[in-house]
Amino acid sequence: MVSVNFLVNNFKVIREHRYILIQLIKKDLQNRYVGSFLGLFWAFFPPLVNIGVFWFIFEVGFKSVPVNNYPFILWLLTGMIPWFFISDSISYSSTSILDNKFLVKNVVFKLNILPFVRICSSLIIHLFFVLVLLLFFSFYGYKPKIYNLQVIYYILCTITLVYGISLITSSLIIFVKDLGQFLALILQIAFWITPIFWSLNLLPSKYHLLIKLNPFYYVVEGYRNSFIYNAWFWQYPRQTLFFWGVTFFTIGLGTYLYRKLRPHFADVI
Repeated sequence: MVSVNFLVNNFKVIREHRYILIQLIKKDLQNRYVGSFLGLFWAFFPPLVNIGVFWFIFEVGFKSVPVNNYPFILWLLTGMIPWFFISDSISYSSTSILDNKFLVKNVVFKLNILPFVRICSSLIIHLFFVLVLLLFFSFYGYKPKIYNLQVIYYILCTITLVYGISLITSSLIIFVKDLGQFLALILQIAFWITPIFWSLNLLPSKYHLLIKLNPFYYVVEGYRNSFIYNAWFWQYPRQTLFFWGVTFFTIGLGTYLYRKLRPHFADVI
């Protein structure tokens, strides 16, 4: 209940201060690549290079076997592109409060929206890659379908889950500076235990439930349901309820930590 109320209150703050929020997102995108010659181009270039490398290796080199009659590169990209968003938004939003020290002593400003600002910055980049994904499917002869619209739901799932995680990490990292390195390690482990490069069917069935406890699995598999498997999220009620249970627990924990630690931010920073 606390996490739901917290989300509702944040939604009200965002709605009331939406103009300021938009300005913060614009400024964040500008500052993120300030000083580099190509600027915002660097937000898109490395993932595009990765996609090109994956295409060459798996399509030209290995000539990978299709998955569910879809080229392997399409199956892979439907897992990689949501992971780009998850990884980037978690790592970037975790330092959102620490990087805005000048706002910490402002008792009026709601610091808890700073992680959301950075998630929105990552979202803008992610939407570009969703378009790239659609272009890849079109290139291989697969026309857009109604199931593709479901990706909007999974984007909302990702934003909500990542926001809860970022509330925890952005509050703790002020006091535990090593958390940044630890978080990078956790994300690397999460990448390999999430079925992105490999299919869940490769594992013995006794391990399937363990993998499905990973909330990132729900998002990655959701993208594949939207683009490849043609399945709606309500066809998996248990997984959906579990995901939202984990998400609201994460937001509840993040809310508790933020409220407990907020009065001490200025002392440490």
